[in-house]
Amino acid sequence: MANELSSRQHQILNLLLENKDGLTIDEIAAALEISRNAVAQHFASLEKKGYLQPSTLNKTAGRPVCRYTLTTMGVNYFPKQYAWFAELILSDLKQSMGSEGFAAYLQKLAGTLSESLLPQFVGKNTDDRLKLLLSVMDGLGFQAKLTQNAETQQIAIEASNCIYHDLAQEYEEVCEFDKTLISSLSATHIEQTSCMAKGDHICAFSIKNLS
Repeated sequence: MANELSSRQHQILNLLLENKDGLTIDEIAAALEISRNAVAQHFASLEKKGYLQPSTLNKTAGRPVCRYTLTTMGVNYFPKQYAWFAELILSDLKQSMGSEGFAAYLQKLAGTLSESLLPQFVGKNTDDRLKLLLSVMDGLGFQAKLTQNAETQQIAIEASNCIYHDLAQEYEEVCEFDKTLISSLSATHIEQTSCMAKGDHICAFSIKNLS
């Protein structure tokens, strides 16, 4: 998405990042020394793409003037270091807890998340529970789907996106989070049969004894 922006639009977002209270079209035009119409066209494009939004209206000389601010998407246009920070935390946790303690911690973390989600699953039949589980996983970014082996009739969940691929390559214990979450929400035992962090094309979780 960022590649769709012109250098001028990047300049506009930079100015808005530096001015959290927002700027008007005239203020941007003056700062960049371009016409008001040119700024208005860039604003229309950036607003359509979700990078900025109209903010407070200030009345000057009897005429309302709109200020524009960055949306969350606009703020996230700029580089973040989530992966680096997460790796720093995981490294410290594993060093402090050891491998087994680290895995247990991730299981506990997944259990806490599943407990907050379980009320949505109460009273649902098997099919609806699995559909809701897939929805939860998709919301997290897994791009998951349900499959069934034609010969064995074994049901499995396949995820085409590992949401922490690089971290899982470095810390295999991270997969314990996925397994615990899926097992808790499906109310059954699951077995991970493939893992993208280990070179497989997908992450697959075979569901055992689903009732």
